[in-house]
Amino acid sequence: MKLYSTNNHYNQVSFKEAVFNSMPQDRGLYMPVVIERLDDEFLNNLGSYTLPEIAFKVAKHLLGDAIPEYDLQTIIQDAINFEAPLVELEENVYVLELFHGPSLAFKDFGARFMSRVMAYFLEDGEKMLDVLVATSGDTGGAVALGFLGVPGTRVTILYPKGKVSGIQELQLTTNGQNVRAVEVEGTFDDCQALVKQAFVDDQLNQAFRLTSANSINIARLIPQTFYYFNAYAQLLRAGHNKVVFSVPSGNFGNIGAGILAWKLGLPVSHFIAATNANDTVPQFLSSGVYQPKPSVQTISNAMDVGDPSNWVRIRDMFKTEPEGPGKLIAAFSYNDEETLEALQKIDSAYNYIVCPHTAIAWQALKDWQQDQPTGKAAGVFLSTAHPCKFPDVLPEPIAAKIVIPEQVKDLDAKQKQVTSLGKDFEGFKKYLLGNK
Repeated sequence: MKLYSTNNHYNQVSFKEAVFNSMPQDRGLYMPVVIERLDDEFLNNLGSYTLPEIAFKVAKHLLGDAIPEYDLQTIIQDAINFEAPLVELEENVYVLELFHGPSLAFKDFGARFMSRVMAYFLEDGEKMLDVLVATSGDTGGAVALGFLGVPGTRVTILYPKGKVSGIQELQLTTNGQNVRAVEVEGTFDDCQALVKQAFVDDQLNQAFRLTSANSINIARLIPQTFYYFNAYAQLLRAGHNKVVFSVPSGNFGNIGAGILAWKLGLPVSHFIAATNANDTVPQFLSSGVYQPKPSVQTISNAMDVGDPSNWVRIRDMFKTEPEGPGKLIAAFSYNDEETLEALQKIDSAYNYIVCPHTAIAWQALKDWQQDQPTGKAAGVFLSTAHPCKFPDVLPEPIAAKIVIPEQVKDLDAKQKQVTSLGKDFEGFKKYLLGNK
């Protein structure tokens, strides 16, 4: 498998190099040189495959000979060892539950796969691998649990102080061992900027072997395609063959993976990018002008991204499409008041509880369906996190009905370990160099 930088298609590297280096020095993002359609026999018979079987087939198709088949199967069996069920709420409205992994968020798919790929490529005696990750909420917890105790690795998680939920913060700060947490006086965009600048700093690259666990790493994006194929397989078993996906969107890695699945041949009729008040992409699809802006804090904090990194990957996948992403992607944005209303509507209509990010995806799907012919496609909205992670956001009558998983109850007994930093790069660089 060969990959190129979105800023220079002649800058090509192996999958292993892309995994460990995360971001090219030209500040682009890595993408496969070739995205070939999966064979029709597989696509037409998806309903007969399990999630691990689908994951292996898709990963093998993309990675080629980068990892031998037996080793790739072992990685997938270890990483993708939980379900992603599709639940019907009403006719043509389904929720894809992606919160059944250890950190209770969809990020478990990418983090667990990536950590095991990195561990596979690491060789005895090699320099310590330092994983830098910025999180707006769920990425950090998934990465922490994915890498916890992995030999030869050390993880540094940056998160915006006061802008993640209490449970999310506990998941970031109570691990110890090879995982350390840094709270930054700023926004997620500030955290992401620190990570990106670290990758192109000569002194840090001489001192450390740096890589990222954010969705800028191609090893995070690839496994996220698995659950799109698996959702369609479940729809086929339910008698549907047309699907629309509504995706909660912040850094746009999740919907980017869905579009990669579409490029691989998954017959998706449409994608809906559902955002909160951080509406850079909806504004672009409406006006044609891409204008990043500072992120604003919302109750759907994992989507508080004003300059989504993965949008460049999405644009790159449409480079041969004259009409661009607007032909396949619709976009909606909602403020906090509208998000709370959606939470209450879902509870009232289905007796079903969702997190605020998922509520936005549901509302976007319902709004999109209003303007479409009825009965044409099954609508699937992605549930990206367990609602127990947002007890202070949900209305009290709804929050009281949540069944708290055991792994969350255990967090309260653990000791927080966190370092506080400002958003200036020199301070972060000094911290890294002083804690080698």
